Amino acid sequence: MAIRVAFKFMRESLRRKTKFDENKCNSRQYFCTGFSETAQPSPPLIPKTVPHFSKKGRLFTGATIGLLIGGFAYASTVDEATFCGWLFSATKLVNPFFAFMDPEFAHRLAVSAAARGWVPIEKRPDPSILGLEVWGRRFSNPVGLSAGFDKNAEAVEGLLGLGFGFVEVGSVTPVPQDGNPKPRIFRLPKEGAIINRCGFNSEGIVAVAKRLGAQHGKRKLETSSTASPVGDEVVQGGKAGPGILGVNLGKNKTSEDAASDYVQGVHTLSQYADYLVINISSPNTPGLRQLQGRKQLKDLVKKVQGARDEMQWGEEGPPPLLVKIAPDLSKQDLEDIARVAIALRVDGLIISNTTIQRPDTIRHNPVSEETGGLSGKPLFDSSTNILKEMYLLTKLHLKVIFLDAYLGISTALIRNTLFYNLHLGKDSFDWLWRHLQDAYKKIRAGATLVQLYTAFAYGGPALIPKIKAELAQCLERDGYKSIYEAVGADYR
Repeated sequence: MAIRVAFKFMRESLRRKTKFDENKCNSRQYFCTGFSETAQPSPPLIPKTVPHFSKKGRLFTGATIGLLIGGFAYASTVDEATFCGWLFSATKLVNPFFAFMDPEFAHRLAVSAAARGWVPIEKRPDPSILGLEVWGRRFSNPVGLSAGFDKNAEAVEGLLGLGFGFVEVGSVTPVPQDGNPKPRIFRLPKEGAIINRCGFNSEGIVAVAKRLGAQHGKRKLETSSTASPVGDEVVQGGKAGPGILGVNLGKNKTSEDAASDYVQGVHTLSQYADYLVINISSPNTPGLRQLQGRKQLKDLVKKVQGARDEMQWGEEGPPPLLVKIAPDLSKQDLEDIARVAIALRVDGLIISNTTIQRPDTIRHNPVSEETGGLSGKPLFDSSTNILKEMYLLTKLHLKVIFLDAYLGISTALIRNTLFYNLHLGKDSFDWLWRHLQDAYKKIRAGATLVQLYTAFAYGGPALIPKIKAELAQCLERDGYKSIYEAVGADYR
């Protein structure tokens, strides 16, 4: 294939040269004149100088073309898995350049690259041991991308193509808003952390709905030949094809009725979502975390569930509803949230968002004085403790959740789904690779699925296959046959 492309390029170059030669005048001076029966001869054009290439230039050009042809020819003989591995490893060469850029500019550049398909595509199948069923859907692996990266659903297809088991877009607000003033993202590379105070910068649900609608139709068309599930057969992937899409909903900063904002998001975006998230945990929107109180949360979840259930749904039923909570919660707060989740049969929890606390390990860094939410390595222990508490609280009172699938499809029996927002960081690139087992630690602490954010910002696409491979090795090493056997293993 590569050789054919190279020879096609050479043939095209020769064709253009021949065409130029045919249009030349016979004059040895290489200038043209034009005549007509009624017009005076037009003045001669400026003589064109024939380009001259030195012997060294010709040798260099020939060598370059030869290397390209040889490189493409060799690449065409390599198996797809090896070539795919090369592409992902090559992305590590780009990471240092992003480190020199402004954090938000680098973020925008990364999203744009994924939206345009300028990222590698994972062609290798995931290890079978990583596959799991959640909400009646089949996840090829439990490693996903957290909300906050692709806020406006610009790059869903490209990000899923990187090999994530699922991608969560948002947070999406009903009305477009710019968020907080810039600068609002700060790196702490030595501490492996990021501080942000973006404040739900969003293009709004209308813009996001248009993008998701177009992407949904395209993916459905590409997978239209896939047979529909029969009986209890698990659907492979999400509504629109392989890969699961989550939509994270937020509220506008100036909104006085938070519930109406979330309801509006449900009405507009739920048709494209494989699951929905009520984000009440961001520290950068005034008053948002107050919605985590027992009464406020109960009222909010009831209204959102009612809005979702009143819509018309097909055989697959409505998308599951999850709640994203903060790490800065007391034991009583956690117990209240668990009671509400159990009573209202919430489909899952995402643990956790960023923290407003500043651990001692980062206080020496002047950047730590910036306001906003902290994510990354310093959050690891505290968020693991929150995860453990919520796993035990929900496991004791609600070991499984019944999802009432509509229109004749049998009821699906699944575990209570606990997400963990896997916020890794990087004080050096070696540190990042040494901490690949953090995903496994979160699963043993009670997480069914894990999400990347800070780790992906520092490690880039090359981190994804590494985490999946390491996770599969950990499961096999400890004798587990599936992810589910390892969920909560440290506290069973």
